[in-house]
Amino acid sequence: MEIRQLEALVGIAEHGTFSSAAEALGTVQSNISNRIARLEAELGSELIDRASGALTESGSVVVERARRILGEVSAIASDVSELIADIRGRVSLGMIGTAGRWIVPLLLQAQRELYPHISLRITEGTNSVIEPQLVSGVLDLAVLAWPVAAPELSEVDLYSEDLVLIAERTHPLAERSSVTFADIEPYEILLPFPGTPIRREIDDASHAQGITLRPLIELDGLRTIASLTFDGHGPSILPSTMLSTHLRSKFCAVPIEGIAQRRVCLVRRRFGFPAAPVRAIHTLLSTVVREARKVPEGVVIPESVASTESQSLLP
Repeated sequence: MEIRQLEALVGIAEHGTFSSAAEALGTVQSNISNRIARLEAELGSELIDRASGALTESGSVVVERARRILGEVSAIASDVSELIADIRGRVSLGMIGTAGRWIVPLLLQAQRELYPHISLRITEGTNSVIEPQLVSGVLDLAVLAWPVAAPELSEVDLYSEDLVLIAERTHPLAERSSVTFADIEPYEILLPFPGTPIRREIDDASHAQGITLRPLIELDGLRTIASLTFDGHGPSILPSTMLSTHLRSKFCAVPIEGIAQRRVCLVRRRFGFPAAPVRAIHTLLSTVVREARKVPEGVVIPESVASTESQSLLP
């Protein structure tokens, strides 16, 4: 089994076709076909369905391990470069939308100054989308909402943020200094999808007060929920960071009594020692959040960010 055979298989998985994989790997389609054929012969199993071009069940298993193997091979060069020169390499980072709005600009500026030879690739999505990609090795790190479900992942707290009622200033609850779930109950609310981390926090807090909220619609995407609210479709319960400064003349964020802040964590795979670029970006993320001169309203940076960041990188 050769590294280039595994590269070919992962290339097909990521780019969809033999020809696209060949282009991405700087070779010709016939070479990709030959590598896959030899790998299939060695393993005694078909990895690519030639009719559909999709991975077979065996192919999916091999791709998952191949990504980890290729990541370790790439890490060798990165670790050596750390000792003899500037850190070089690529880091794939997953990020929930509320975090990306204010963290990415801070991270980008610091990365350009301190690690100009690290290439960042950022994927935005929900926990349910990002966690499987982090487990499989498609992503190296992620900023996710707590709790993190996958047992293969470990996390450290990055910050916490208020969950608030976001409504138009003409809404009956808009001018209150705070509201209870009993105040919210008569109104239909745009809510996150059941089972998502933020929805569990909302339901736990409302049920503790004997209240069941009335959803107007349920969505697994906070940006879409916020957009619907800002387009006038109704109030929502969201992190306070979703209400940008330029929207505060028409909308307000009303604190909700009896609900805890949402925890946001920096997450990586529990097993294995990350490559030098991944370790660098992990530490840099913690640093830019902890040392940010201005954080969004409703965001709290815990002291634990400073004390746990180095522990989280131990193999």
